[in-house]
Amino acid sequence: MKTYLYSTTAAAAFAVAVLTSTSALAGDKAPTPDAAGAEAANPVSELIVTAARGPQDPAKVGQSVTVLNAAVIAASQQVLVSDLVSRTVGVAYSRNGGPGGITTLRIRGAEGDQTVAVVDGVKINDPSAPGGGYNFANLLTGDVARLEILRGAQSTLWGSQAIGGVINIVTAEPTRALEGGLQAEVGTQNSSYVRGAAGGISDHLVWRLSASHDQTDGVSAVAGGAEDDGHRVTALSGRARVIASEALSLDLRAVYTQSRNDFDGFPAPLYAFADTAQYGEMEELVAYAGLNVALLDGRFRNRLAFGYTNSDTLNYDPAQAMTPVTFDSTGRNRRWEYQGTFEIAPTWTATFGAESEAASFRTRAPSAFAPNPPTARAKVGIDSLYAQVRGDLGDHLSVSVGLRRDSHDTFGDHSLGQLAAAWSVGQGTVLRASFGQGFKAPTLYQLYSEYGNLGLAAEQADAWDVGIEHTVGEGWLVVSATGFARETENQIDFVSCAFGSLTAICNPGGAPRFGYYANTAKTAAHGVELVAAVEQGPFSLDANYTWTHTENRSAGANQGKQLARRPEHQANLAATYEWPVGLSTTAAIRYVGASFDNAAGSYTLQSFTLLDLRAAYPVNETFEVYGRVDNVFDDSYETARNYGTQGRTATVGVRAKF
Repeated sequence: MKTYLYSTTAAAAFAVAVLTSTSALAGDKAPTPDAAGAEAANPVSELIVTAARGPQDPAKVGQSVTVLNAAVIAASQQVLVSDLVSRTVGVAYSRNGGPGGITTLRIRGAEGDQTVAVVDGVKINDPSAPGGGYNFANLLTGDVARLEILRGAQSTLWGSQAIGGVINIVTAEPTRALEGGLQAEVGTQNSSYVRGAAGGISDHLVWRLSASHDQTDGVSAVAGGAEDDGHRVTALSGRARVIASEALSLDLRAVYTQSRNDFDGFPAPLYAFADTAQYGEMEELVAYAGLNVALLDGRFRNRLAFGYTNSDTLNYDPAQAMTPVTFDSTGRNRRWEYQGTFEIAPTWTATFGAESEAASFRTRAPSAFAPNPPTARAKVGIDSLYAQVRGDLGDHLSVSVGLRRDSHDTFGDHSLGQLAAAWSVGQGTVLRASFGQGFKAPTLYQLYSEYGNLGLAAEQADAWDVGIEHTVGEGWLVVSATGFARETENQIDFVSCAFGSLTAICNPGGAPRFGYYANTAKTAAHGVELVAAVEQGPFSLDANYTWTHTENRSAGANQGKQLARRPEHQANLAATYEWPVGLSTTAAIRYVGASFDNAAGSYTLQSFTLLDLRAAYPVNETFEVYGRVDNVFDDSYETARNYGTQGRTATVGVRAKF
């Protein structure tokens, strides 16, 4: 197996070269996702965690990160995390139907299953999914206090799948001895959302509990269908920190989600996409326990943790009398982890760790033709070591260097590295550059399902970005630009077997099959991300623009074509005004350029522009009323071919805090 590791010397030379380039475009202030009306995160007042797996001054972060804090999330009025993240720079979004449909987020043109999702420190990607990615359909903003979107290949610290980037979700912690909040809203399509939370702090215990429920009649999953496909989801979360001393504490966290989603299928005898009564049910559990120990007066911090995820999915078709269950799967992930952080010197820190992950899946797909198919089961382990050193070279230059080594049960060992730098030049100007390698291990489904191939190698990627950020005055204007590129090799695709093929891989054990997974694809992406934020008294304006050019570099008929569902142009602009009476109003415009729905480029998803309006009014220190109208002009559009999307919707709600 090829070892995929760049030397530190070569990577360091690369970083110096891009930092001194006069054409460097980069940087990223942490703006609201679409100027939701809250203050944008001050780039020097909020520490960034995801880039270094520990708190870091944003001015010293070389990678490209967007931070959405609690105020931004609340002001956005978004119920689904996907609707919030999709309005940030560099992120493309598609959903199969209305709320509850399979929802994919693609960062910088990477595949959706090349994005790592993390909730409270636990990776939540589903081992039972064919590509091992995470379906964002059921993730509510609920008790989320912070979102960090880290763009670029980040496998050095975050392991397999972090080729496009990392989306880190952090739930809220209490700030007072006892506090709580309530929220309720209703809207068109018989939609409703309720949320409640309570928590507190004492000398030896910090705790918080939260519950959310969202439901809607939705829209037809098939475009133009006659019946609506509804969605409902309930989420519960809790966290506790038991504090034995300043040097010793125990963290316990859990998030549980239960959902039902109606969808459409391909009924007999025509087997064309049409209205059906099919539906799916899913239960997801994310749990974490971590022991924190600080030594040497806090200079040496240690964390020993266990993370657990479980996803259970059942799909039903009432019209299939012999076996109403059409899909049944379970994916589990158990992860033991040690992480240490050592302060080498006042401006130098080392982060290092070891991980041992065990993933398992079980899946079967009954049908009218095979009501009792065999159940596919498999498990795999991966052990990892990683280290990163970051610090300051003088008063203006901050750097980080990282290495990782993974040992996979099936495809062996894999090594990779990362380099990043941030250089403060002049008053209010920061240059950034980063180079990172990403990899994605073959999933259990790709290895062990009926279409599996034990000869698969890991997907591998090299990615870089460079940029500049400039702040004017005390921050009334912040502008940034980022240039990025990535090349991916050994990408895994499904290969169909020709009818009557006698090749060994199409007839494992002498039994013919429809196809198999293979390392056939080579892809590339490059582009530019532009961000601007203005704040002048009661008026603020935030805008972002992304140009992403993707290319299929695999040999064959699709070579040179644009990758599916990656719009080349995207933009978000929003203006907010705070009226003297306390009323806040926001107008947000979202533009998504044309893209293709398939690899051959034979079907075009047309460009579209949507206008949303929001307003919020604080009645007093306890209550706030708010409302929004999404897709004001009731425009028709597609993010996936033949799937329905929401037209104009209106919502009113109230929040209370105590």
